[in-house]
Amino acid sequence: MTDDHAALHNALSARDPRFDGVFYVGVTSTGIYCRPICPARTPKASNCRFFSSAEAAEKSGFRPCLRCRPELAPGNAPVDDAQRIASLIVQRIDEGMLDVVEVPSNGERTAVGLERVAERFGWSSRQIRRIVNRELGVSPMELVLTRRLLLAKQLLTETNLPITQVASASGFASLRRFNDAFLGRYGMPPTRFRTAADGDAVAPGEAASFTLQISYRPPFDWQRMLAFLGARAMKGVESVTGQEYARTVRMANHRGWVVVRHQPARRSLLVELPHALTPALPAVLGRLRNLFDLSARPDVIARHLASDPLLAGALAARPGLRVPGAFDGFELAVRAVLGQQVSVKGATTLAGRFSAAFGEPIATPYEGLTSLSPTAERVAAAREEEIRSLGVVGMRARCILALATEVAAGRLVLEAGGDPGRTMEQLVRLPGIGPWTAHYICMRALRWPDAFPKEDMVLRKVLGGVTASRAEQLSQPWRPWRSYATLQLWASTEKDDGNG
Repeated sequence: MTDDHAALHNALSARDPRFDGVFYVGVTSTGIYCRPICPARTPKASNCRFFSSAEAAEKSGFRPCLRCRPELAPGNAPVDDAQRIASLIVQRIDEGMLDVVEVPSNGERTAVGLERVAERFGWSSRQIRRIVNRELGVSPMELVLTRRLLLAKQLLTETNLPITQVASASGFASLRRFNDAFLGRYGMPPTRFRTAADGDAVAPGEAASFTLQISYRPPFDWQRMLAFLGARAMKGVESVTGQEYARTVRMANHRGWVVVRHQPARRSLLVELPHALTPALPAVLGRLRNLFDLSARPDVIARHLASDPLLAGALAARPGLRVPGAFDGFELAVRAVLGQQVSVKGATTLAGRFSAAFGEPIATPYEGLTSLSPTAERVAAAREEEIRSLGVVGMRARCILALATEVAAGRLVLEAGGDPGRTMEQLVRLPGIGPWTAHYICMRALRWPDAFPKEDMVLRKVLGGVTASRAEQLSQPWRPWRSYATLQLWASTEKDDGNG
């Protein structure tokens, strides 16, 4: 047994939740693969095979455990470029940019859409295949199929959605392919996973909505996450009340809403959404993961940052502090521009007027959710005078119009996993956007873990009243986690009127 194998088996024996989603274990005596937190009896080391992803475990012939449910494991936050690209490919799969088709001439299956992804983000399809294979141990085609199967398994276990809806929501073009995929991969029909559920499945019946859970690695400071998002909620689009976050959702032609609640005992968030969003379910769940930073590794981040005395106390006081992301990149960018040189409260007031003026009305069961977030296309068609009439000064009105024009044209992509260097170059070329705003947008919309708005007055004050260049120097030991250091320093002041 190698040292790595022994270390992984020790982590498995400890059932440490910090390793959940970091690796998976295939048990040769049962043919099943598990999360490292599985409550089942720890298998002998000689019977274990370790994998870096669920996809790699399934490629090797293991089927998912029905007790620990690998489909619920939290994801891995990207650190370097290869991991970032692999993470982005997974998101593009969830949003339907990649598909699996059967080639009539030979009956084989292949993944299509790689060229679309490559063109959009400036890569080659060959580069994508190589990175996915190296980082996840599977081909793009195998990645697509495994993610679809795991989502389907979760829907079968947690909901009473009809089988046809489960097949469609998880991305299968037909019920035949859905059934064939389960039989071919797991050797059993999909209905077996429904009957094998542990009794906790949510049964929506005739209700207009259903619920699913998405997991995270503890600790998770839910209260501060809600406080941050609540202070910046766009009226009509978002609402934070009590312990819930709610918002309206537009995904292509699908419209609806989501409500998110915390389940600390299960280390997960419970997501409620209407059946109207079922066709867009993978994309919705992916965006919620980004919004709540659910793929973060708090242990890795805290261990790295705590080595600097400037941050050690803050980390001890606020364990589990996450970097709030964005459900919609354009929405976040507009909110950031509106927040320039005004208080958080003032910017939130302007954002509410903006959504009322340019958003699309929607009926929901929640009094506070009345409008869909304004699209870049709608805003780009507006006149500067329309935006200024809301109380937005001329420079920022022109900035919002320029931002909307670039996003609507597809030249500026504000999505999680995008290239922060390229995006910041594009942003600062727009009138009214400087380095601070560009870093803030990349921190939240692109989920860039190393953003650092060195010009921020609050940061510079906390660091001893230093200059921006000195703040940049002091931040170097925090890389690649400067976004998390920034949130800790902002939170240490218990007031953050300067940060968007």
